[in-house]
Amino acid sequence: MNDFDLLLMRFLLASLGCCAAGFSVWALSAALRRWLPALAAQRSLWLLGQLTVLATFALLLLPHSERVRLIPPLEAATETVTHYIAPPKPATGAAGAAARVQAADDAAGARVWLLRGAQLWLAVYLLGLAWSVLDLRRAQRMLEQLADSGSARAGAGPSGAAGIIEVDAPISPMLLGLFRPRLLLPRHLGGFDPLQRELIVEHELTHLRRHDLQWMAVGILLQTLLWFNPFMRLLRANLTWAQELGCDRDVLRGRPASQRKAYAAALVAQLKLQHLAPQGALAFGSIDANTLSERVSLIRSPGNARRAMWARAATVALLAAIAGGNFALQPALAWSVSPSAQSTAALDCTTFVDAASGKALLREGDCAARITPVSTFNIAVSLMGYDSGFLRNQHAPVLPYRAGYAAWNPDWRRDMDPSEWIRYSAVWYAQQVTQQIGQARFAHYVRAFGYGNGDTSGDPGKDNGLTYSWVGSSLQISADEQTAFLRRLARQELPVSRHAHEQTARLLKVADLPGGWQVYGKTGTGAPLGPDGKDDYSRSYGWFVGWATNGERTIVFARLAQDEKVTEGAAGPRTKAAFLRQLPAQLSKL
Repeated sequence: MNDFDLLLMRFLLASLGCCAAGFSVWALSAALRRWLPALAAQRSLWLLGQLTVLATFALLLLPHSERVRLIPPLEAATETVTHYIAPPKPATGAAGAAARVQAADDAAGARVWLLRGAQLWLAVYLLGLAWSVLDLRRAQRMLEQLADSGSARAGAGPSGAAGIIEVDAPISPMLLGLFRPRLLLPRHLGGFDPLQRELIVEHELTHLRRHDLQWMAVGILLQTLLWFNPFMRLLRANLTWAQELGCDRDVLRGRPASQRKAYAAALVAQLKLQHLAPQGALAFGSIDANTLSERVSLIRSPGNARRAMWARAATVALLAAIAGGNFALQPALAWSVSPSAQSTAALDCTTFVDAASGKALLREGDCAARITPVSTFNIAVSLMGYDSGFLRNQHAPVLPYRAGYAAWNPDWRRDMDPSEWIRYSAVWYAQQVTQQIGQARFAHYVRAFGYGNGDTSGDPGKDNGLTYSWVGSSLQISADEQTAFLRRLARQELPVSRHAHEQTARLLKVADLPGGWQVYGKTGTGAPLGPDGKDDYSRSYGWFVGWATNGERTIVFARLAQDEKVTEGAAGPRTKAAFLRQLPAQLSKL
């Protein structure tokens, strides 16, 4: 599963998560609006509610727990003390192998269907987004045509910032235009009482002074981006309503009851005459019959300002709690559903391939799952180093250890030659080799080797691909890809010199087995991130990859195993030891 597939899966998760967040925010706002009616006039609360839903979507979309990191006690760690109960022993023999293969097939099938669902949802989302944008444009165009059909009137009332256009259509007074605001006034407004006309026009111009068009633009943008979330539409509608109430409050502040009554009567009269404006257009106007009674009630009996401020503070705190809860939940959700957070069965792989023919001799488990190569990548670094001329033989060059080098393993804190580097998997030595090669040539080697996903960019924003891309970062590889790479190495078919092939093979010599087999290989140890965002040592990965040769026959192999609990010693060496114990018997069958 490639990086784009993982992004699709996160997008599906984010879409579901933001709908759940939308329900939480809407339930909270509906309850507060019922108990605290004055809250309806606080426009910031409704926009903050929309932003909370969008933040949840963005947090779930971010890649977190699918990354695999290097665990500090690499390769030579031998002094881990555990106090955990041993897990049930896995099934062995033919039945166990069949069960593991079946489990892997089931997991792979489930991922395929989930991925297809994610792909379908992306297509639906893009179509819905295009429709929403076109619908918004259509509604805006209708209002522009209405404005073009009217006649401009000299003067702009109290504000002087908006052009006034009189139209014959039976609409409500309406303010439109984000960058060139215009006030549309229906000609029937001339039949209203002069005080009522003044108050209605002042209401629309108050929208302009309060920058309500900009607030509305943000609300419509958020609703359009998350068009599939019904709660975004509800929150945006309430944002518009709160802006209307806010203008009512500002226009009527300090006015006597008689003028407030006249204003309420003008709203009722206007409702009987108007036609509704297109929904979703970037314009203020159009009185809503569903909210008119509550609006008139608040006009007659304005809310207590101190109570409204208390309600605003309480709601902001609750929305922050919802956003914080979604942020805290995100790593756990990503860990539980992310395709790269494989089950133990899916991350248990053993594969043998005939080097001459490329035929798979044995393949158990999910050998297509990509994870970090960690120290197995030293094979590739060795080839680069010898091909470039920086590395000369098994014992040259000797590189001095310096303070500040990556050396969380005490055995790394000393000068080393190539043979010691491979034996102890010293990250700093590999980093010195890659830095000598340079970023451009390093990336070229990785691509030429066909190594995994070929991504040498490193951690986003850290510019560390040359020194850390293979250490729990961007570069990932599957067991199948390991054997394809090693087959080319064993056959000396990689785009490097013969000297690089031969010297690397000498570094990787592991053991001589009964029957004349000679084994070459390299271990690697890593761990996934747990729900808390930290390395999960109870789920450590152990790699052992290489090849075995006997005369003219060569068999390449890759073994990947994942722990079920915290276990003494690094996972790579343990995987290697267990594999070598069974290898003679296994080779005799192949």
